[in-house]
Amino acid sequence: MKILITGSAGQLGKELLKILPERHQVIGYGRDMDVTDYAQVVAKVADARPDLIIHCAALTNVDFCETNPEVNYRVNTLGTENVALAAQKLQASLVYISTDYVFDGEKGSPYLEYDLPRPLNHYGLAKLAGERIIESLLDHYFIVRTSWLYNKEGKNFVSAMLRLAKEKDELRVVNDQIGTPTYAPDLAQCISKLIETDYYGIYHASNEGSCSWYDFAREILELAGFKKVRVIPITSEEYGSPTKRPKYSVLDNFCSRERGIFQMRDYRSALKEFFQCYN
Repeated sequence: MKILITGSAGQLGKELLKILPERHQVIGYGRDMDVTDYAQVVAKVADARPDLIIHCAALTNVDFCETNPEVNYRVNTLGTENVALAAQKLQASLVYISTDYVFDGEKGSPYLEYDLPRPLNHYGLAKLAGERIIESLLDHYFIVRTSWLYNKEGKNFVSAMLRLAKEKDELRVVNDQIGTPTYAPDLAQCISKLIETDYYGIYHASNEGSCSWYDFAREILELAGFKKVRVIPITSEEYGSPTKRPKYSVLDNFCSRERGIFQMRDYRSALKEFFQCYN
Protein backbone atom coordinates (compact mmCIF):
# COMPACT_ATOMS: atom_id res chain seq x y z
CA MET A 1 0.00 0.00 0.00
CA LYS A 2 1.16 3.53 -0.75
CA ILE A 3 0.80 5.77 2.31
CA LEU A 4 1.17 9.53 2.69
CA ILE A 5 1.75 10.93 6.19
CA THR A 6 1.08 14.56 7.05
CA GLY A 7 2.93 15.95 10.06
CA SER A 8 5.66 13.36 9.58
CA ALA A 9 8.13 15.41 11.64
CA GLY A 10 5.93 15.20 14.75
CA GLN A 11 5.99 12.64 17.54
CA LEU A 12 3.63 10.14 15.94
CA GLY A 13 4.74 10.85 12.38
CA LYS A 14 8.33 9.97 13.20
CA GLU A 15 7.30 6.68 14.80
CA LEU A 16 5.15 5.76 11.81
CA LEU A 17 8.07 6.47 9.48
CA LYS A 18 10.13 3.96 11.45
CA ILE A 19 7.77 1.01 11.09
CA LEU A 20 5.48 1.44 8.08
CA PRO A 21 8.18 1.18 5.36
CA GLU A 22 8.67 -2.47 6.37
CA ARG A 23 5.39 -3.31 4.60
CA HIS A 24 4.38 -0.22 2.67
CA GLN A 25 5.63 2.53 0.38
CA VAL A 26 5.61 5.66 2.56
CA ILE A 27 5.84 9.37 1.75
CA GLY A 28 6.16 11.82 4.63
CA TYR A 29 5.37 15.54 4.61
CA GLY A 30 6.31 17.78 7.51
CA ARG A 31 6.50 21.56 7.22
CA ASP A 32 6.87 21.14 3.45
CA MET A 33 3.10 20.66 3.28
CA ASP A 34 0.96 23.54 4.58
CA VAL A 35 -2.35 21.83 5.33
CA THR A 36 -4.12 25.21 5.43
CA ASP A 37 -3.30 25.74 1.74
CA TYR A 38 -5.96 23.80 -0.16
CA ALA A 39 -4.29 24.06 -3.57
CA GLN A 40 -0.96 22.89 -2.19
CA VAL A 41 -2.50 19.94 -0.34
CA VAL A 42 -4.47 18.78 -3.37
CA ALA A 43 -1.43 19.11 -5.64
CA LYS A 44 0.93 17.20 -3.35
CA VAL A 45 -1.59 14.45 -2.67
CA ALA A 46 -2.44 14.14 -6.37
CA ASP A 47 1.26 13.90 -7.20
CA ALA A 48 1.83 11.15 -4.60
CA ARG A 49 -1.39 9.26 -5.43
CA PRO A 50 -1.57 7.42 -2.08
CA ASP A 51 -3.97 4.62 -1.24
CA LEU A 52 -4.10 5.90 2.34
CA ILE A 53 -3.38 9.21 4.08
CA ILE A 54 -2.47 9.33 7.78
CA HIS A 55 -3.26 12.86 8.89
CA CYS A 56 -1.01 13.61 11.88
CA ALA A 57 -0.45 17.30 11.19
CA ALA A 58 -2.07 19.39 13.91
CA LEU A 59 -1.61 22.31 16.24
CA THR A 60 -1.49 20.62 19.66
CA ASN A 61 -0.47 23.42 22.05
CA VAL A 62 -3.82 23.57 23.81
CA ASP A 63 -3.25 26.92 25.52
CA PHE A 64 -2.11 28.51 22.27
CA CYS A 65 -5.23 27.14 20.56
CA GLU A 66 -7.41 28.63 23.28
CA THR A 67 -5.92 32.10 23.00
CA ASN A 68 -5.56 31.98 19.20
CA PRO A 69 -8.81 30.32 18.10
CA GLU A 70 -8.65 31.44 14.46
CA VAL A 71 -5.23 29.84 14.00
CA ASN A 72 -6.48 26.74 15.82
CA TYR A 73 -9.49 26.29 13.52
CA ARG A 74 -7.47 27.14 10.44
CA VAL A 75 -4.98 24.34 11.13
CA ASN A 76 -6.99 21.73 13.02
CA THR A 77 -10.33 22.02 11.22
CA LEU A 78 -9.83 23.68 7.84
CA GLY A 79 -6.51 21.85 7.40
CA THR A 80 -8.26 18.56 8.09
CA GLU A 81 -11.00 19.40 5.60
CA ASN A 82 -8.36 20.15 2.94
CA VAL A 83 -6.71 16.77 3.51
CA ALA A 84 -10.09 14.99 3.49
CA LEU A 85 -11.08 16.68 0.22
CA ALA A 86 -7.77 15.66 -1.34
CA ALA A 87 -8.37 12.08 -0.19
CA GLN A 88 -11.90 12.21 -1.60
CA LYS A 89 -10.63 13.21 -5.04
CA LEU A 90 -8.42 10.10 -5.19
CA GLN A 91 -10.83 7.83 -3.29
CA ALA A 92 -8.03 7.27 -0.77
CA SER A 93 -8.67 6.07 2.78
CA LEU A 94 -7.83 8.39 5.66
CA VAL A 95 -6.58 8.00 9.23
CA TYR A 96 -7.29 11.06 11.36
CA ILE A 97 -5.60 11.50 14.73
CA SER A 98 -8.03 12.98 17.23
CA THR A 99 -8.02 13.51 20.99
CA ASP A 100 -9.52 12.70 24.39
CA TYR A 101 -10.30 16.42 24.64
CA VAL A 102 -13.45 15.90 22.56
CA PHE A 103 -15.00 14.84 25.90
CA ASP A 104 -15.98 17.03 28.85
CA GLY A 105 -14.70 14.70 31.58
CA GLU A 106 -18.02 14.49 33.43
CA LYS A 107 -18.72 10.79 32.80
CA GLY A 108 -16.48 9.59 35.62
CA SER A 109 -15.57 6.31 33.90
CA PRO A 110 -13.58 5.50 30.72
CA TYR A 111 -15.07 6.87 27.52
CA LEU A 112 -16.23 4.48 24.81
CA GLU A 113 -16.10 5.35 21.12
CA TYR A 114 -19.91 5.65 21.23
CA ASP A 115 -20.08 8.23 24.03
CA LEU A 116 -21.31 11.68 23.07
CA PRO A 117 -18.47 14.21 22.63
CA ARG A 118 -18.76 17.54 24.39
CA PRO A 119 -15.52 19.54 24.18
CA LEU A 120 -14.67 22.17 26.80
CA ASN A 121 -12.09 24.14 24.83
CA HIS A 122 -11.25 25.41 21.34
CA TYR A 123 -8.73 22.65 20.69
CA GLY A 124 -11.30 19.93 21.41
CA LEU A 125 -13.94 21.74 19.38
CA ALA A 126 -11.62 22.05 16.37
CA LYS A 127 -10.60 18.39 16.50
CA LEU A 128 -14.22 17.26 16.85
CA ALA A 129 -15.16 19.44 13.87
CA GLY A 130 -12.43 17.62 11.94
CA GLU A 131 -14.04 14.30 12.87
CA ARG A 132 -17.44 15.48 11.65
CA ILE A 133 -16.00 16.72 8.35
CA ILE A 134 -14.31 13.38 7.69
CA GLU A 135 -17.50 11.48 8.50
CA SER A 136 -19.44 13.65 6.03
CA LEU A 137 -16.92 13.52 3.17
CA LEU A 138 -15.46 10.00 3.23
CA ASP A 139 -16.64 6.41 3.39
CA HIS A 140 -13.31 4.81 4.23
CA TYR A 141 -11.76 6.41 7.30
CA PHE A 142 -10.32 5.63 10.71
CA ILE A 143 -10.73 8.29 13.40
CA VAL A 144 -8.19 7.48 16.11
CA ARG A 145 -8.57 9.28 19.44
CA THR A 146 -5.57 9.18 21.73
CA SER A 147 -4.32 10.99 24.85
CA TRP A 148 -1.28 12.48 26.58
CA LEU A 149 1.12 11.47 23.79
CA TYR A 150 4.88 11.35 24.32
CA ASN A 151 8.04 9.93 22.78
CA LYS A 152 11.78 10.37 23.09
CA GLU A 153 12.25 13.31 20.74
CA GLY A 154 9.12 15.44 20.91
CA LYS A 155 7.95 18.33 23.06
CA ASN A 156 5.70 16.65 25.60
CA PHE A 157 5.00 16.31 29.31
CA VAL A 158 7.76 13.74 29.87
CA SER A 159 10.44 15.84 28.22
CA ALA A 160 9.20 18.92 30.10
CA MET A 161 9.42 17.15 33.47
CA LEU A 162 12.94 15.90 32.73
CA ARG A 163 14.06 19.36 31.69
CA LEU A 164 12.52 21.09 34.71
CA ALA A 165 13.91 18.49 37.12
CA LYS A 166 17.41 19.50 36.03
CA GLU A 167 16.64 23.16 36.74
CA LYS A 168 14.51 23.08 39.91
CA ASP A 169 14.28 21.20 43.20
CA GLU A 170 10.48 21.59 43.39
CA LEU A 171 7.80 21.04 40.73
CA ARG A 172 4.11 21.98 41.07
CA VAL A 173 1.92 19.63 39.01
CA VAL A 174 -1.86 19.41 38.53
CA ASN A 175 -3.48 16.56 40.47
CA ASP A 176 -7.16 16.91 39.50
CA GLN A 177 -7.00 15.95 35.82
CA ILE A 178 -7.07 12.19 35.18
CA GLY A 179 -6.13 10.57 31.89
CA THR A 180 -3.80 8.07 30.28
CA PRO A 181 -0.27 8.69 28.98
CA THR A 182 0.28 7.14 25.56
CA TYR A 183 3.69 6.12 24.21
CA ALA A 184 3.91 7.18 20.56
CA PRO A 185 5.66 3.98 19.37
CA ASP A 186 2.76 1.95 20.83
CA LEU A 187 0.21 4.13 19.05
CA ALA A 188 2.13 3.77 15.78
CA GLN A 189 2.03 -0.02 16.11
CA CYS A 190 -1.73 0.10 16.69
CA ILE A 191 -2.27 2.23 13.61
CA SER A 192 -0.12 -0.12 11.55
CA LYS A 193 -2.48 -2.98 12.52
CA LEU A 194 -5.65 -0.96 12.07
CA ILE A 195 -4.88 0.04 8.48
CA GLU A 196 -4.54 -3.63 7.54
CA THR A 197 -8.29 -4.03 8.21
CA ASP A 198 -11.46 -2.67 6.65
CA TYR A 199 -13.10 -2.03 10.03
CA TYR A 200 -13.62 1.66 9.35
CA GLY A 201 -14.90 4.02 12.01
CA ILE A 202 -13.89 5.60 15.32
CA TYR A 203 -11.27 4.01 17.60
CA HIS A 204 -9.77 4.88 20.95
CA ALA A 205 -6.07 4.09 21.22
CA SER A 206 -4.27 4.95 24.44
CA ASN A 207 -2.19 2.86 26.78
CA GLU A 208 -4.14 1.10 29.54
CA GLY A 209 -4.49 2.44 33.08
CA SER A 210 -4.93 5.98 34.32
CA CYS A 211 -3.25 8.61 36.48
CA SER A 212 -3.19 12.33 37.21
CA TRP A 213 -0.49 14.60 35.81
CA TYR A 214 0.94 14.68 39.35
CA ASP A 215 1.07 10.86 39.54
CA PHE A 216 2.66 10.72 36.11
CA ALA A 217 5.27 13.31 37.05
CA ARG A 218 6.26 11.33 40.15
CA GLU A 219 6.64 8.14 38.11
CA ILE A 220 8.76 9.95 35.50
CA LEU A 221 11.13 11.42 38.08
CA GLU A 222 11.42 8.14 39.97
CA LEU A 223 12.39 6.22 36.84
CA ALA A 224 14.77 9.01 35.82
CA GLY A 225 16.49 8.96 39.21
CA PHE A 226 15.55 12.48 40.36
CA LYS A 227 15.09 11.46 43.98
CA LYS A 228 15.68 14.91 45.49
CA VAL A 229 13.13 16.80 43.38
CA ARG A 230 9.86 17.39 45.24
CA VAL A 231 6.60 17.14 43.31
CA ILE A 232 3.79 19.18 44.84
CA PRO A 233 0.15 18.50 43.85
CA ILE A 234 -1.91 21.55 42.86
CA THR A 235 -5.39 22.15 41.44
CA SER A 236 -6.17 23.22 37.88
CA GLU A 237 -7.21 26.60 39.26
CA GLU A 238 -3.85 27.02 40.98
CA TYR A 239 -2.06 26.16 37.75
CA GLY A 240 -3.81 29.06 36.07
CA SER A 241 -4.15 27.85 32.47
CA PRO A 242 -6.41 29.86 30.14
CA THR A 243 -7.85 26.55 28.93
CA LYS A 244 -10.56 24.52 30.64
CA ARG A 245 -9.61 20.84 30.50
CA PRO A 246 -11.63 17.71 31.25
CA LYS A 247 -11.12 16.42 34.80
CA TYR A 248 -11.42 12.78 33.63
CA SER A 249 -10.65 11.85 30.02
CA VAL A 250 -9.60 8.19 30.21
CA LEU A 251 -10.34 6.36 26.95
CA ASP A 252 -11.65 2.80 26.74
CA ASN A 253 -10.16 1.04 23.68
CA PHE A 254 -13.41 -0.88 23.30
CA CYS A 255 -13.72 -1.25 19.53
CA SER A 256 -10.17 -2.44 18.85
CA ARG A 257 -10.34 -4.87 21.78
CA GLU A 258 -13.71 -6.34 20.77
CA ARG A 259 -12.60 -6.74 17.14
CA GLY A 260 -9.24 -8.23 18.12
CA ILE A 261 -7.26 -5.62 16.18
CA PHE A 262 -4.85 -4.49 18.90
CA GLN A 263 -4.45 -4.50 22.66
CA MET A 264 -2.55 -1.67 24.33
CA ARG A 265 -0.24 -2.37 27.25
CA ASP A 266 -0.31 -0.58 30.59
CA TYR A 267 1.16 2.94 30.49
CA ARG A 268 3.65 2.07 33.25
CA SER A 269 5.16 -0.70 31.16
CA ALA A 270 5.47 1.68 28.21
CA LEU A 271 7.08 4.36 30.39
CA LYS A 272 9.67 1.88 31.65
CA GLU A 273 10.54 0.97 28.06
CA PHE A 274 10.80 4.66 27.23
CA PHE A 275 13.51 5.07 29.87
CA GLN A 276 15.33 1.94 28.73
CA CYS A 277 15.51 3.46 25.24
CA TYR A 278 16.09 6.98 26.61
CA ASN A 279 19.10 5.96 28.62
